[in-house]
Amino acid sequence: MFHVIQIQDVSFEYEKEQGTLSHIDLNIQQGECVVLTGESGCGKTTVTKLINGLIPHFVEGGTLSGTTIVNGMEVPKTEMYRLAEQVGSVFQNPKSQFFNIDSDSEITFGLENAGVEPSKIKERYDATVSALKIKSLLGRNIFSMSGGEKQSLAFASVYAMNPSVFVLDEPTANLDADAIDTLRQQIIQIKKEGRTVVIAEHRLYFLMDLIDRAIFIQKGKIVQTFSRDEFRNLSDEQRIKMGLRSLVHPVLELPPADPQGAHEGLSVENLSCAFDNQPVFSGLGFSAKRGEVLGIVGHNGAGKTTMTRCLCGLLKEVNGTVRLDGQTLKAKQRNKASFCVMQDVNHQLFSDSVWNECELAQPDCPPERIEEILRSFDLLDFKDRHPMALSGGQKQRLAVATAILSDKDVLVFDEPTSGLDYHRMLEVSNMIRKLNDENKVIIIVSHDFEFLGRTCDKIFDMEGCSKERR
Repeated sequence: MFHVIQIQDVSFEYEKEQGTLSHIDLNIQQGECVVLTGESGCGKTTVTKLINGLIPHFVEGGTLSGTTIVNGMEVPKTEMYRLAEQVGSVFQNPKSQFFNIDSDSEITFGLENAGVEPSKIKERYDATVSALKIKSLLGRNIFSMSGGEKQSLAFASVYAMNPSVFVLDEPTANLDADAIDTLRQQIIQIKKEGRTVVIAEHRLYFLMDLIDRAIFIQKGKIVQTFSRDEFRNLSDEQRIKMGLRSLVHPVLELPPADPQGAHEGLSVENLSCAFDNQPVFSGLGFSAKRGEVLGIVGHNGAGKTTMTRCLCGLLKEVNGTVRLDGQTLKAKQRNKASFCVMQDVNHQLFSDSVWNECELAQPDCPPERIEEILRSFDLLDFKDRHPMALSGGQKQRLAVATAILSDKDVLVFDEPTSGLDYHRMLEVSNMIRKLNDENKVIIIVSHDFEFLGRTCDKIFDMEGCSKERR
């Protein structure tokens, strides 16, 4: 069978970033679905950049050797516009690939740039909306979308281009269970169409019956290649040793959150919020004790991120009350009392080094404490590195570390395990659990049931409080 992707003895070293590859050999057949997996920073994303041409065409600096061929085209010698006709990419941070404000224009943007006739554009647009079942995303302002909705839109814009190779980098990082199931169906469909699919992913359970092979990467080298059956028959002991997430769908079984006003700590009472004058949720109420970890779940677009902004005083409520230890807090007071790790941590990393980022979170923090936290998150070796030069998982860990160092009364984590492997997820879970001893109010918003089940004491489901938005 024709090898649509051929990576032959490829080595690559970034000038300033992690993700070095060493003598990689990988052939992928037409129509195969292959998952690249391994610990955070092992080089998965770097392999995807070889395939879609970002290396060497867009990544500045770095040293590349070896040969990468896609559909018979040698990637370094082929113009990007020609590669883009063959390879479609959905990145870990979907906002990095948007060019428009509204969703309809985003779906058709690539086709327009490729000079496709208007009638054909309409045809592809309609086919994309129908195949991916994304009617709810049409006519929307991208800035008002949830993280999961943005990921779905990014996939749609790639699907519309009709590429022969799909490269997906952590496509489920911000998706709820329903959206993950939708993605599964989309992958099944493009496999039926004979497309080649390469997925760099930590969440693996939804892929177990879809993949043809799993490629395990460790420290920039392909350590082992598994067939589908070999991979799903890995024992838990083997999987954990490799730093891989659960291979079966995790089940969340935790007691519900206490009702509003049940006790001291944080009490949210009849809270309503809006975004761009559109109601997002109303009548939201729950309590969270000090020394307790509360998980919050809800479907994509339910308003979970809006709720975290409101709790942290970054957004004013329309109605309702937020109390801490019985005292009503206005938005400005909530902002002073809380720290939020955002869903997109790129928005909150400001300094020129990892160490300075930690000092910014708590200027009076003793150096020994910063060193202790960085070591616990395996970031001490990167203390002088610019935060933007870290991998996605490392940025996530740094943001969690700064939250811990901030020493605020209320800590809110919005998808804190995005891009994290099993060991890193466990580290974040253990660090958050340790905060219980410091009598904090801790709230975690996440779709990651594996993480929530290990970390939280109780769960609040936003279902029923959210409003449909257009």
